[in-house]
Amino acid sequence: MIASSKPRKQRKFRYTAPLHVRQKFLNVHISKELAEKLGIKARSIEVRRGDTVKVVSGGQKGKSGKVSKINLRKGFVYIDGIVRKTSKGKEIMIPIRPSNLYITELDLSDKYRKALVDKMVSK
Repeated sequence: MIASSKPRKQRKFRYTAPLHVRQKFLNVHISKELAEKLGIKARSIEVRRGDTVKVVSGGQKGKSGKVSKINLRKGFVYIDGIVRKTSKGKEIMIPIRPSNLYITELDLSDKYRKALVDKMVSK
């Protein structure tokens, strides 16, 4: 990450970061029940498409669903079922910041993700 404590340099680092670094900015807290079930000691993990999340703050508070899309450039997560209507009547997904979410169920179908979770358990 960045070594400087100056806010200007920190902002520049975040705005100009490449996509593989921006993925690390999209960490989401893990629910206590899930952490106990899997034996994870970590507080958060990178969110992926297929994870089930719950909104904990904002206008959509209390709603949950599967992550359908992630925008690394803008830093938003899009969840199935959380939509709003446009003036033309079309439904669009509402972008939600990862800090307003927590993961209730992980998608462990990917062998690399499963290995990452297993590594977190062994700590």
